[in-house]
Amino acid sequence: MEFPREKEVAVPITQRAATTKQTGDAAEDLALAHLQRKGLKLVARNYRTPGRGGGEIDLVMREPDGTVVFVEVRKRASRSHGGAAASVSFFKQRRIVFAARHFIMRLAKEPACRFDVISVEGDHIEWLRAAFDAA
Repeated sequence: MEFPREKEVAVPITQRAATTKQTGDAAEDLALAHLQRKGLKLVARNYRTPGRGGGEIDLVMREPDGTVVFVEVRKRASRSHGGAAASVSFFKQRRIVFAARHFIMRLAKEPACRFDVISVEGDHIEWLRAAFDAA
């Protein structure tokens, strides 16, 4: 028995699956709004070190007490394969620390700082404070 073939229909770009960049940007938007609701202020977004081999920091925020918070935002559809937070590998952490050091060198005085991860899995946002160290 043959099944009827489905008719192919062109899908407008606005209805196609989001690109990885669009998905990442949307997760960063959610994370930023979440952190701002918690009282943090945006200092920089997508801070990159110059040249090849550097690092990038998704969000640089400032706590009300002046602590600079370097935030890595990770998005996953589900918790399978360890979830979003587990995807921040040691190598990725080193690249974030490298970029953070570059960012801090530009400041007149070295502030207190920490490294956080915002995990976005489906509609669930989890904020992991001091997720890793610079050491």
